[in-house]
Amino acid sequence: RPVTRPPQELEEARRWGGARELRPLEGDVLRWGGLLLPNNPPYNMGAFRFELTFSPHHPLVPPRATLRTSIYHPGVDPDGRVCQPLTSAQRWMPTTRAVQGGHHGDRGGTAGGGARPDPPVVPAVLQDLLLLLDSPDPQRVLRQDLARELQDQPEVFWRRAEEHTRCHAETRPPDPRGP
Repeated sequence: RPVTRPPQELEEARRWGGARELRPLEGDVLRWGGLLLPNNPPYNMGAFRFELTFSPHHPLVPPRATLRTSIYHPGVDPDGRVCQPLTSAQRWMPTTRAVQGGHHGDRGGTAGGGARPDPPVVPAVLQDLLLLLDSPDPQRVLRQDLARELQDQPEVFWRRAEEHTRCHAETRPPDPRGP
């Protein structure tokens, strides 16, 4: 049976303002790549390349998000695996989409006036990933050493995170909507 939801979700995700350069990797609609654009310092000094991999059984099986850009963050391990409870087998819901409609750059409205908007969905995978990067959460930890440093020596953690971002993050692309 052909996979239809990831290509549709890719179009929705491209309208979202939290990522750029979203595209299938190597022509595979079940593997997306792009740049995630955090909002908060120090991570907002750069962009972080990510990969979102969908199972052939999507939406019954959750996708997997991986950061391809190195980041100094307690919720991301050195291999780029992300602590994302939303995509765990226990918490995943097949109604979850890559991005939640009507949020962050979605222009809103319906084409032709007669189409109904998508029903509300649980928080979306890419938005949840961006939220994790913007706000390190002590409950979403893959690197205990960094979580301890953030808790015990926050000024040291944030300085190291800024240095790491400056060295490893990609240049943020310009906003297509202008300044």
